[in-house]
Amino acid sequence: MIRRWACVFAVLLTAVSCVAAQDARTVIEPAFPPLCATLDAELHTDTGALAPADEQKLDTARIQKAIDKCGKGRAVILHVNERENAFLSGPLELRPQITLIVDRGVTLFAARDAKLYATAAGSCGIVSHGELSHGCRPLIAVNRASGSAIMGDGTIDGRGGEKLLGSQYSWWDLAEQARAGGSQQVPRLIVANDSDNFTLYRITLKNSPNFHVVYNHGNGFTVWGLKIDTPQRLARNTDGVDPGDGAKNVTITHSYIRTGDDNVAIKGGAGGATNMTISHNHFYWGHGMSIGSETYGGVSKIRVFDLSLDGPDNGIRIKSNGSRGGLTEDVVYDDICVRNSPNPITLDTAYSAAGTPEGNQPPSMRNITLRNVRVTGGGKITFNGYAKNYRIAATLDGVQIADEAQYTYQVNHADLTLGPGATNLQLPADTDATIKGTPVEGDPDACAEKFVQFP
Repeated sequence: MIRRWACVFAVLLTAVSCVAAQDARTVIEPAFPPLCATLDAELHTDTGALAPADEQKLDTARIQKAIDKCGKGRAVILHVNERENAFLSGPLELRPQITLIVDRGVTLFAARDAKLYATAAGSCGIVSHGELSHGCRPLIAVNRASGSAIMGDGTIDGRGGEKLLGSQYSWWDLAEQARAGGSQQVPRLIVANDSDNFTLYRITLKNSPNFHVVYNHGNGFTVWGLKIDTPQRLARNTDGVDPGDGAKNVTITHSYIRTGDDNVAIKGGAGGATNMTISHNHFYWGHGMSIGSETYGGVSKIRVFDLSLDGPDNGIRIKSNGSRGGLTEDVVYDDICVRNSPNPITLDTAYSAAGTPEGNQPPSMRNITLRNVRVTGGGKITFNGYAKNYRIAATLDGVQIADEAQYTYQVNHADLTLGPGATNLQLPADTDATIKGTPVEGDPDACAEKFVQFP
């Protein structure tokens, strides 16, 4: 097995790809490090689920022990053992410069016992109505673990739709209950804090109880070849990848994401979010390529290019409101294809799902560029600024409606410039808005090759 990964490493070194854009780093395709330990699977699944008798056979201790004993710059691999191909774990913690590899054919299942994740007695697996904000630990915590990684061609399954042990409800059921009030206390799958140069490579994530990946307070985060596969409906708040709150120098590339909430959401919390490249990706169902709703720390220097959005609830999306807004600026979307989305382009300052629409933190957006964006399938296109002094300023350069479907528009408190590339949006100046330039029919590049099946 060690020889196998050494061969992969050599191949990657000889056929390396580079991405250099708004992320200030020069990002190359990651490589698998040498191994320090191989853990053989002791459980089996051929249906995507574990047998009831296996639900108490936790691998948490032996995985954590292997991680803790591993030398820096090396990896622990979870490996298929003849017929056995599954692991079951409660919360794990990565260490600095240690990689966890989930090998091809292996599924790491998250335990369904809420007590294992609780930060205090009874804090997890409930809908809370008080001050409790984080009642559950994540499945994998990456705290002050710079240089660490999660890699491999296997799967990490959060089991969000399966009933908790001793309960009639799943994690997702709790999220649905919280719509009526309160906060679902459920785990996230992977949370990284204060961990520079953290990497996700080729791993498949699915069915997280809540957000799949969160990255905060770090300098250097690479996501390459990630797959996220979670249902579109009844999987509330299952964001794909959320870099935010003090995150900078982030690249998300060559990835495939379909989930129940934002495919990617850049969250500008107190520490802001800056210097990010999202390139060469395919998104499917979900809530789109999002910025917000938190923008009060500022969001800047974002580049999104070569992206297909196939059937999402939202396509290109910047969302905020008066209670959690700030300045979003220097954002460029280039070479984007959107089809069959009810909201293919949405820049909105009245987002109501979190916080209040009005407040003392008004949002504004400036120096936003949409270039070579092609839309089909109809829907609503929105540029909805907050107020006269908190506006949206955007350039639409080669933004083309490429079919005869029905589109509606909303433009308020916005200053929009059409061109120089042909842009055919029929934008009205609804309230306190200016539109420079004239709609022009162009010859939009075909998007057929952009839309590929989820692998």
